[in-house]
Order: sequence, then structure tokens, then C-alpha cells
Amino acid sequence: MLPSIKELFFADKKVVGIDIGSHSIKLVEIADTPKGYVLNSFGQIPLEKGIIEEGIIKNRNDLTKHLKELFKASKCQLKKVAAALPGHIVVIKKTALNHMDEHELRAMIMDEASEYLPFSDSSQIHFDCHIVGGNALNPEKMDVVIASARRDLIKNYTEAIEKMGCRVAIMDVDSFALQTAFEQNYELDDADIVVLLNIGASITNINIVRGGESLFTRNVLVGGATITQALSNQRGIPFEEAEIIKCEEIDDSFRTELLNLGEPIFLEIERTLDFFISEMGGMDVNRIIVSGGCSRIPGIVEHLASRLRCSAEKLNPFNKITYDKKVFNEAYIETISPIAALGVGLALRRIDDI
Repeated sequence: MLPSIKELFFADKKVVGIDIGSHSIKLVEIADTPKGYVLNSFGQIPLEKGIIEEGIIKNRNDLTKHLKELFKASKCQLKKVAAALPGHIVVIKKTALNHMDEHELRAMIMDEASEYLPFSDSSQIHFDCHIVGGNALNPEKMDVVIASARRDLIKNYTEAIEKMGCRVAIMDVDSFALQTAFEQNYELDDADIVVLLNIGASITNINIVRGGESLFTRNVLVGGATITQALSNQRGIPFEEAEIIKCEEIDDSFRTELLNLGEPIFLEIERTLDFFISEMGGMDVNRIIVSGGCSRIPGIVEHLASRLRCSAEKLNPFNKITYDKKVFNEAYIETISPIAALGVGLALRRIDDI
């Protein structure tokens, strides 16, 4: 059967989203249809300890091996990949500059690298830039975001993926991928200030957004594994067993125990919001949206709402993305929703975005 006009139009633009975490890698494929976005494929494979540590690839060959297994298990045929760098290895700078086109902007950044790129040797880094729009305080200026990272760290990610026969078409930043998933699935007032939290195994992404603009990002090198390890030590049980019981619905005393063990995470989130509020002249946060494996811990969302004194809820990355109920049942979608947000954000990217 011949492909449809729409299939031909999007044939070269679709990508598969690959979320590479410390404890697992996830694959998300989303199709464009006349009725909107549809989940085509989701897959997940755990990673052994030591392959990735705090977002840094330590064993590229093993990562490539697991990526091959993931593609095979998911039966994904797409060869163009959207992946993300962990935010703590990316330096993001927001600045106001005179109006110019993107070509002129890139040339200026290269000419004045020492001012805009936070590395002594600009030949060892890669940067990208994005013109956000006009500056609210000065009509003669435009707001620009500049993101930069060491070439060797980027190379580790791209080569691990491309060694299995795929091509990295888009390299995003985890916090921005989270924002893409959020904006596709929710409609909020442009004045609302929303905190997007993705509490992963070893890294917590924090992205504070308003009206489609990221106001502040931070990645904290602490996550759900902190709770798991503390629970393992406290109860004298293996890490793997602690990981399983961590997200089970158990009695209130155990729930309280887990939340107490999560204090290092909560403290860093609280400090980040306090810093943001003080730097932005007392802006009020309206809402917290929580994702990541830790969002499955009973009571964590309610605890964050109480502690940070604003409404909080779990992010549903399939709120406006449909799925074939003959392939995915509702229970499965509910199970993967907490851990799928970054992958969904990546899978929603298209090559014509860049």
C-alpha cells in the first residue's frame, strides 16, 4: 500500500526519542496523525551500575549494546534519534543582545567566545543558541539563550547511539525536553509560573517556566537512588529489594519513613525555589508538576505541595497524546507515565524544529 500524503510529508522529519538515564534507557516513538499525536512505541531496558554515573557515560560499548537490545525489543524502525544531555554538563546562559539574525548571532558568539562561552578553549566545546524574542525591558534588545557543553561529553552520547546504526538528528537538554512534554499536554495562563520537576534515579531536573519560556533551570545530582540506598542501609536489605518496595502502597508509617529519607532531595528543591524567588524579585510559583520514577512514591506529590506551599500534581505525558488501546492498555500507560516524560518530550521533536 502506498504511503499517504501526510506520511510522505513527515517521512524525513520524524525521530525516535531516547531517554538515557543512570539506571535505565527508554525509547518513545510518537506518530503525527490527522487526529493528533499517537504513541506508537515505548520500551525500557535497565542499565547495570557503572555504565552511566551522574550523567557521564563510563562504558560506551555496554551502552551501545543495551541500545541495540532496546530497539530490537521495541521493533522500532526509525533511525533518526532525538536524545538529551543531562543539564549539569550543559552551561545555559540567558542574555539580552542587539537585534540580529541567527547567522550573525553565531558569528558574534564565536568572535567573542570568552564572554559568552564559559570555557577557556572554545575549540573544545560545542554551543547552540536560540533567539527567544524581544526583550521586555528594552525594545532595542532581544533575549537569547546560549547552551554549551564539552565536545568530548557530547561525542560519548552521539557515538554510543550512532555505533548501532542510528543517527543523532537532535541533541536536546533534559530540562527542555521535559518542558516540551509539558507544553504539549497542558494549557495554562501565560502568567502562571510553573515548576517542572523530574526526579530521576540520580539526577533531579528543575525547570521553572512561564508562558512557554524557561526562566530558570538547575540539575541536582541527587535522586531516587538516594532514597533507595538509605532504605537499603536502614533495613539491611539489598538495593534491588528496596527499589521494589519503595513505590508500593504501604502503611502511613512506612510512607513517612520514605519521605524522611527523601529529605536531601526536598531540601535541594526548596533551596532552588527560594533562590529563584529572591533573584526574580519575589515572583510567586503557581504550580508544581512532578515526573520521574520518584513521583510514584506514595505521598510525595502531596508532601511537595505542603512543603513548597503551592499546588502540585503528577505530570501526565499522555494527557493529550492518544494510544492504540489494542496495543497499550490503560494500566500499562498509567505505569509508564511517571518515567516517560523526558522520552515523550524528545519524541515530539521534529527535524524541522532545528
